[in-house]
Amino acid sequence: MSGERRRGGLGPAIPIAPAARVDKFEVFFDLVFVVSFFIITRATAANVTGRQLLHALLVLAVLWWCWVVHSVVATRLRLGEGFVPVLMIIGMIALFTFALALPQTFGDGRQNPGGPILVTISYVVFRAMHLVLYAHSARGRPEDHRQLYRLLPEAVITAALLLLAALLPIHIADANLALWVRDGLWIAVVVIQYGSGLLVGPEGWEITSAEHWTERYDLILIIALGESVISIGVGGNLLGKPVTWPAVVAAMLGILFTAALWWTHFDVIGPAARIALHAAQGAPRVTMARDAWAYLYLPLIAGVILFALGAEELVATIVDPVGGLAERGRGSSVPVLVAGVMIYLAADMAFQLRTLGTVTWMRVGALVALAGGLAAGQHLPALAALVLLTVLVVSLAVVEVVVFADSRDALRRAVHEEKVRYEAGEAAWRARWHDEGPAPPTQ
Repeated sequence: MSGERRRGGLGPAIPIAPAARVDKFEVFFDLVFVVSFFIITRATAANVTGRQLLHALLVLAVLWWCWVVHSVVATRLRLGEGFVPVLMIIGMIALFTFALALPQTFGDGRQNPGGPILVTISYVVFRAMHLVLYAHSARGRPEDHRQLYRLLPEAVITAALLLLAALLPIHIADANLALWVRDGLWIAVVVIQYGSGLLVGPEGWEITSAEHWTERYDLILIIALGESVISIGVGGNLLGKPVTWPAVVAAMLGILFTAALWWTHFDVIGPAARIALHAAQGAPRVTMARDAWAYLYLPLIAGVILFALGAEELVATIVDPVGGLAERGRGSSVPVLVAGVMIYLAADMAFQLRTLGTVTWMRVGALVALAGGLAAGQHLPALAALVLLTVLVVSLAVVEVVVFADSRDALRRAVHEEKVRYEAGEAAWRARWHDEGPAPPTQ
């Protein structure tokens, strides 16, 4: 009877397998992060100031830590199997609510705290859901339970600080001081989150499937790059506007620009780093996964959001110019765009150094060229500035293709051989399973 009940219910949580890939539910879950990235970009684009950028980066850092916690749980349990999707849907609701309440989080420090309190409640629910799943996966493993106890203070303290950031400013008479107290509490949350990841250490962690881990992070980076395309198209008001040649050129440059940035990571660096993580074992694998993917992907995504903000404003100037095609980029559009690209490339260089132990000096040259492009772009018409920056990024991708032709070919042969052998093994196992049938269920 117990076996019948198990078959009739949702079933147990399924541990992750060494060769596991990302399942479809995880991709479905990522849709909430699409909304979150979009809201962060839209809220910041409405008023691009230094303080607004700080707020956007703080929110992104807290949101990214939630993603890291989520990815850690996903290294232990299949998120689309058994009862786990039920809890994950609750987490999706909490994260969606978190994202919707973000625009009210950094308003007047003495306003109604309803929005910030909702952010805190959503954060608590999301973190609690992952702690429950982690505790379930740690059953019968004392070292994993000890790791859970070491992580619990971070979740409790950061939730308390977010609640203080929601409630304390309304009791401070000085409006400017109230804003700085709130911002300071959010900065403390970020410092505690990322500091705890370094202090806890690799003991008790395990990256069972390097393929799953790397694919998980690659997909979320692609989502962020997709948000930059949305920002250029929708935020730049390309939709609904009369089709003009400047608008068409700006749209093409935006796509080419984003594709070149995708290329700089996913052509060689990303696949080679995946192999490096596969080769590492034990604590070195865990620390590499933490440093390169959990930590260095944050500035990668921050760079994407920044250049999306700058590109959006620049494209808007091109599409609907006030002073004609000679009009320069408005406000801080060129500096934000260039800063975003430079942060992205610098983070990718750090990622390359951490995973592969190498530095591509052409990228150092690209950063120097971009710094020069920043100085020149502020004095050029908006369309000319976008052309200049696109040429710089595309040139980097083209030069790397030529210079590293032999390395690229060797990497692709290795990846192809790996896939052929993997497919042969899977085909043999499935043929055997088909001929012999599945093993009988255990009681």
